[in-house]
Amino acid sequence: MDRALLESTLAGTGEPSYRAAQVWEWVARGARSYAEMTNLPAPLRERLEAEVPLSTLAVRAEAKSDDGTVKTLFHTADGRPLEAVLMRYRDGRRSVCLSSQSGCPLTCTFCATGKMPFGRNLSAEEILDQALHFRRVEEIDHVVFMGMGEPTMNIDAVLAACELLPDLGVTYRRTSISTVGWVPGIDRLAECALPIGLALSLHAPNDGLRSQLMPVNDRYPLVEVLAACERYRAKRRRKVFVEYVMLDGVNDLPGQAREMAELLDPRGYKVNLIPYNPTGAYDGSSPERIERFRAILAEHGLTATVRLTRGRDIAAACGQLAATSA
Repeated sequence: MDRALLESTLAGTGEPSYRAAQVWEWVARGARSYAEMTNLPAPLRERLEAEVPLSTLAVRAEAKSDDGTVKTLFHTADGRPLEAVLMRYRDGRRSVCLSSQSGCPLTCTFCATGKMPFGRNLSAEEILDQALHFRRVEEIDHVVFMGMGEPTMNIDAVLAACELLPDLGVTYRRTSISTVGWVPGIDRLAECALPIGLALSLHAPNDGLRSQLMPVNDRYPLVEVLAACERYRAKRRRKVFVEYVMLDGVNDLPGQAREMAELLDPRGYKVNLIPYNPTGAYDGSSPERIERFRAILAEHGLTATVRLTRGRDIAAACGQLAATSA
């Protein structure tokens, strides 16, 4: 919802200032229309219905996975495509994966988003409206900024959206921002007052391989990225989650696991090994290779888990978002 448009519309009708808070409370609770907002006068509801859309985004397509995951393709008002995902878990969690940009300018070789044309940063309203779309379906309790785009390149808008997530039922401590290692954005997150989690997309234990997989490493090499993560840890007193996509014969060798174990302090990092979701660029590591890699990390004291893949059959899993279809 464009809250500035809402406030200016209400002001233009001479309504009291508290009306904006009333509308937002309904929207954050999942209202699907102004007709549900029964504590607003009927004429006002009709005017808002005509002049202030409940969302800045238009739904273009939706796909549902056999595992309950839902992927939605949106377009912004100026026609920029983006996707967001609702992930349902058996323990009752309802997690939403949000996009921060239309496309991504950083072109990681294993990620489908990097292959599509980069559009632009999304506004705070466009980011929040992705979560609100799913909140109209059911209650949500976790948000991860692991969708399309590099969140820390658009950190002001991302944090502005995060400030309002508790109104939707998502606490700050159940919100995580993922980065490929954009150092200024990590430092900005460390300095903000919100206790939001940080996830680092590492994917290689050394600069040579990491630059092959992730060109951003040429700008911010590992020593600078990990120094920024240490500044975040010192400020926030929280572990950093490390994401590591498993690519067969590329980054999944035993020696690379040992190299990674030497790189990361077990006291400050938890590793999440991600089975590769096909995008046409690589082959994924076998379950046996992934387990061997995990075991080596564990031998060196690093906590490592294997991510449960969700939505692969509808190209909604990690690295698959491309906004070409849903």
